[in-house]
Amino acid sequence: MKKLIVLIFALLLVTTLAACAAQPAVSTEPADSPSETVAEPVEAVEEEAEQAEVEPVVEAPDFSLNVNVDRASDFAKWELELPVEGIGTNVSTSLQAQGDYTIVVMTKNSTNPYMNGMWKGGAQAGIDMGINVVTLAPAQQDSIEEQLAIMEAQIQQGVDAFVIHPSDSNGIMPGVNAANEAGVPVISIGTASTSGSMMRTGVDYFETGYVVTKYLCEMGDGEGGVIILEGPPGAQNAEERKAGILAALEEYPGYSLIDSQTANFNRAQGMQVMENLLQREGVKDELKLVIAANDEMALGAIQAIKAAGLEGILVGGFDGSQDASQAIKDGDLTVTYNTDPFGSTYLAIAFLLEYLDSGSVPAEYFIPFPSERHDPLITLDNIDYYIENQAWFK
Repeated sequence: MKKLIVLIFALLLVTTLAACAAQPAVSTEPADSPSETVAEPVEAVEEEAEQAEVEPVVEAPDFSLNVNVDRASDFAKWELELPVEGIGTNVSTSLQAQGDYTIVVMTKNSTNPYMNGMWKGGAQAGIDMGINVVTLAPAQQDSIEEQLAIMEAQIQQGVDAFVIHPSDSNGIMPGVNAANEAGVPVISIGTASTSGSMMRTGVDYFETGYVVTKYLCEMGDGEGGVIILEGPPGAQNAEERKAGILAALEEYPGYSLIDSQTANFNRAQGMQVMENLLQREGVKDELKLVIAANDEMALGAIQAIKAAGLEGILVGGFDGSQDASQAIKDGDLTVTYNTDPFGSTYLAIAFLLEYLDSGSVPAEYFIPFPSERHDPLITLDNIDYYIENQAWFK
């Protein structure tokens, strides 16, 4: 009986071993994976490696490193190619926005004719280039605090760029810094931020003072007394323009400086300062040229000169305003300079559009506009053409 049990157990063991031997091995590879590794051609491996390479990341330029300068280079003034043609209301461009952009034009007030000219130029740029242009200014005129609040609110709303005319170069810096941190480019016109702007445009104030003064000296008799009416002390545009005036006078030793006083860009103050100076002994006989740092002061000086019964005094101003244009037609104002806020703002938006579309950065930080190459002087010879074709105040 025992032999029978051992025999049965042996038969069961043999059967089990045979079944295990017939069972295929379990694979840990996916069902569609080859059981052997096949070497790929070298060319295919290299091609896959090239495709796997990550394209280098191009970092946006750090505009916070830009520091304002008070003079434009000769290249920027005379040779640099601009993305616009013409000046004043004749300005134009072929640029068209490749994206849905909003650009804010922020001025320091909404009443000064120059600031209104900026708004008009911005509006026309938006129409021509297909951009949403928003024009803003503080409710309290020239408030730097409100300008900062405007910039902060617009950055939060996702604006794409700024064109600014700040009330103060240093005071505007928190707003410019915030824009740079958010990747929003800023262009300054006129009074520029101390640093951080992508670029500065508008006129080169030194150049304007130099060019107008040279014109007056050439038109005069070559000798006599000169009075300068300055802008606000410490203001960037006033200081730079005065420096240009003085530089030109040095080239004409026949003229002597009677006095240089501030009248704060104000017509009434220009008249008052001029009245006081004309009361000095000998000034009425000596005076030949009056160079006022803007049209408003020039017009005030003309009132005082007329009231004093003087004739033959050559008076120069700056801006090309509506009242100044009429004074030139009347023969009272000798010359003014088309500072063209319309065209300057239009140009700034064109530069911003190039940057927003392609990352293209202006070739220089300070690109003045209009510059001497654009024939910006307004005199009796071209006043009708200026009013008809270029005047930014229309």
